[in-house]
Amino acid sequence: MSARDLAQMAVEVLTTADGHAKTALSRRNAAAWFAARDAGAPLPIGHATPPDRPARPQKPDLLDPRDVPRRRPGSEQGRLAMLHAVAHIELNAVDLHWDIIARFTDTDMPLGFYDDWVKSADEESRHFNMICDSLEAKHSFYGALPAHAGMWRAAEDTADNLLGRLAVVPMVLEARGLDVTPGMIALFEKAGDMQTVEALRVIYAEEVGHVAYGAKWFNFLCGRDALDPKATFHAQVRRYFHGALKPPFNEEKRAEAGLPPDFYWPLSDQTPPPYAR
Repeated sequence: MSARDLAQMAVEVLTTADGHAKTALSRRNAAAWFAARDAGAPLPIGHATPPDRPARPQKPDLLDPRDVPRRRPGSEQGRLAMLHAVAHIELNAVDLHWDIIARFTDTDMPLGFYDDWVKSADEESRHFNMICDSLEAKHSFYGALPAHAGMWRAAEDTADNLLGRLAVVPMVLEARGLDVTPGMIALFEKAGDMQTVEALRVIYAEEVGHVAYGAKWFNFLCGRDALDPKATFHAQVRRYFHGALKPPFNEEKRAEAGLPPDFYWPLSDQTPPPYAR
């Protein structure tokens, strides 16, 4: 490649269809970004036009969420379906993190903003490959089962609103991962699948950082524009997230990521406890 800038590198990832090729390129581009940063000569951010939707492999078939088959999580097939869903989430997360880099270059942000999302994209790429390894150990693969077609909706809805993107993707969708992953870890521990347990533990630990990056840069933008973060978060989520947030919440990990209870409890479908109001 000739002249390289970060926005072009992001679009390269977004326009690569195969999951393993996409994540390999994601990791190479992340390494190039951080090598330049370590050398004291950061690559230019640049400008590029990301696709409305990222390139995707021919499989899995993408279905309306209502049409994705439900399987009992306690069964072997149910656990396989759960792993397939996690792989799908992680691949979408790779694209979401590169998309936030390419799509909002007209907003003046510190280099640390780009550091955080490149690091997140690199970690999500590794997560996808770890879950694919678990699938292959069970004689399956990503694409063997249909998947959720609504994963990119949040990106489409917030394509022109960085505050909305930060609120809905890391601070709602990824925060949900903090709520549900401990239960998944327990499920695979019970099944004696330690390969998957170790992968999920890595994902769980690193997702806290991704939520924290969302909260950090959301609060940065609110501070720069003299906005009240809590009221702004509530307004953005009500505008762009379709439905209520569902307890139980992992309050400890959410707090570690910079999400206080009074941000998310008022958006839930249950009465918030007094401390969260």
